[in-house]
Amino acid sequence: MIARISSSQPLQRVAAMAALLALGMALSGCAGMSDGMTTAFADPARYELYECKQLEDERKSLANRAADLQRLMAKAETGVAGSVVSELAYRNDYIAVRGQTKFADEAWQRNKCVATTPAAPEVPSSAPRANTKGGAQSPVRSGSAVY
Repeated sequence: MIARISSSQPLQRVAAMAALLALGMALSGCAGMSDGMTTAFADPARYELYECKQLEDERKSLANRAADLQRLMAKAETGVAGSVVSELAYRNDYIAVRGQTKFADEAWQRNKCVATTPAAPEVPSSAPRANTKGGAQSPVRSGSAVY
C-alpha cells in the first residue's frame, strides 16, 4: 500500500517553523530590551527643580545604590538558578536607578553644576597642652568665666 502525503502537511510544517521563528525573534527582543530602556522606570521631570547641591547628593546616592544592586546581582548569580533570581529580584531596581542617574546627570549638565571638593578638616590653631605631671589634662578655661 502506498502512503499518500497530503499537500497540507508541508504547509503546516512551514507555518510551524514560521511561528517558532517569530517566537524566537520576539523573545530575543525582550532579552535586549532591559538595557536599552534604562529610562522606562524613571521620572524625567524629577530633577527639574533640584539645585546643584541637591543634585550632587542625589548623584552620589544613586551611584551607591547602583553599586549595591550590582553586588547583589553578582552574589545572586553564584547560586543555583542565580541568574533568574538576579533578574527577578534586582534587575528592575537596577534599571530604575540607571534611568534616574541619567536624568540626574542631564540636570547636572543643564544647570552647569561643578562638583565641590570636600572641605579640609579644620586644624586647631594651637594644640592642647600636655600635662607635665602625668595626670589628666585640665580643661582650657576662659579668663572671664567664674568657676
